[in-house]
Amino acid sequence: MHHAHGLVEPSPSESMESFLNGLWKQNPVFVQVLGMCPTLAITNSVRNALAMGLATLFVLVCSNALVALVRKLVPRQVRIATYILIIATFVTIVDYMIKAISVPVYKALGAFIALIVVNCIILGRAEAFASKNPVGKSILDGLGMGIGFFFALLCLGGVREILGAGAFLGYPLFGPNYQPWVLFLLPPGGFFTLAAWLLVFTSWQARKKRRQAPAEVQS
Repeated sequence: MHHAHGLVEPSPSESMESFLNGLWKQNPVFVQVLGMCPTLAITNSVRNALAMGLATLFVLVCSNALVALVRKLVPRQVRIATYILIIATFVTIVDYMIKAISVPVYKALGAFIALIVVNCIILGRAEAFASKNPVGKSILDGLGMGIGFFFALLCLGGVREILGAGAFLGYPLFGPNYQPWVLFLLPPGGFFTLAAWLLVFTSWQARKKRRQAPAEVQS
């Protein structure tokens, strides 16, 4: 009965796989290169990256859970419209929450809060995973992908704020004599920083594959 309603609990190994897939193996930014608009536009400070990362994480987990819950009730012909309606509901909640907590952050993020509705990471997970899996696994998938996206935004925001402003979360790091690299706070700085992180990530993965290849040959 529980299985029919999609409430069966995933096994520990499946749970860990669902979580780690988005966090590391299929990181939405560094591996799949998705969600580039907010990634490049709002990561000029750690504060903005934190806010957007947490907002996306909340929407991703909640929408995945609800899509998984109603997946057998929604006709296939209207599934995308239904997913967008579900996602838009949680984005509206996030929009009001950020505005209530911090108006400066709300203004800094601007239209990118509303654009979470059409973020391909969120709609993609709803269609590719939550619509085909039970609630428990869908929540873990949302957590993994959401934390993976959050981690990527922090990586970019940290580098850009440290180099571009000589600060972290607004606190000066290098004293009054530091000459900031203002380029990193501008749009080209977002592309340079993303390219550098993609190089680091792909190099690490290539090195890991080279290490695994001899072990597979020996076995």
